[in-house]
Amino acid sequence: MSTITAEARLTSSRAISRAQRAVRVRRYLELAGTVVLSAAIIVWTLVPIYNMVMISLEPEGDVFTDHIFPRVWSIESFWGVLTQGHWYLEHFWHQFANSLYMGAMVTLLTLAIGSFTSFSIGRMRIRYGWLVSNAALLTYVIPASFLAIPFYRIMQNYGMANNLWSVIAALVAFATPYAFFVLQEYGRSIPIEVDEWARIDGASPIQVYLKIYLPLMAPALVAVGTYAMLLAWNEYLYQFLLLSSKSSMTVPVALAQFLSSDQSPWNYMMATAIIYALPPVAIYYAFRRRMTSGLTMGGVKG
Repeated sequence: MSTITAEARLTSSRAISRAQRAVRVRRYLELAGTVVLSAAIIVWTLVPIYNMVMISLEPEGDVFTDHIFPRVWSIESFWGVLTQGHWYLEHFWHQFANSLYMGAMVTLLTLAIGSFTSFSIGRMRIRYGWLVSNAALLTYVIPASFLAIPFYRIMQNYGMANNLWSVIAALVAFATPYAFFVLQEYGRSIPIEVDEWARIDGASPIQVYLKIYLPLMAPALVAVGTYAMLLAWNEYLYQFLLLSSKSSMTVPVALAQFLSSDQSPWNYMMATAIIYALPPVAIYYAFRRRMTSGLTMGGVKG
């Protein structure tokens, strides 16, 4: 009996040992696969950025090169952008200011409209609020590119062609439904009793909105504001259609003009793109923690 028990224990220990080895091997394979996949994604992401930097550091940028490092290092292209030293860049800082203004207005209007709407529907419980919610999300059924020509005709009819506010109006229309959805879902995590206590103490709806709702919604507001800013900063189609003069156009539209030349100054183009990319990168890394929490709460609450 003892012999059978010992053999059973030995068999069981061997089976456990084999299972543990299989688990370790599977973990090593999963780790190796994760490392390989991560390395491939990092290389895939960084190679275009590296090419931009490499071309911008060459005295005469050539996009068709077969070398890994610039033969001659030069920051002439960056200096040319900062000093508007190329005839393509003679309005760079004015166009950069247009981009900043457009991004700021789109962000502010999106936050204002989205927060007012989510507060009135989610906190004040207005009648038929659900209809407004569903109608807002239905706007994403039609791709934004399909609406470009109708928007262009509308702005032409109202005399807003070649005006920054025509682009701002279009981008706010596209960003507001998403803002409303995130803010409404995030607002459900805030107890409604907080508003009721404030009203018992004599607070008006505007005071509740300004002193209670907005401070508690800060993470979601940061997430939505960052999204709206990046949408306005990176958008090209509507800016190209609605802005034509050099004094009104933004940097993305101005960058496209580099391609109209027989010999495009690629180094200046890449340097301009790198400088133009710095503000959204700075904004993202400054608010990424609040943005992550805002998007997470807004996405999981139902």
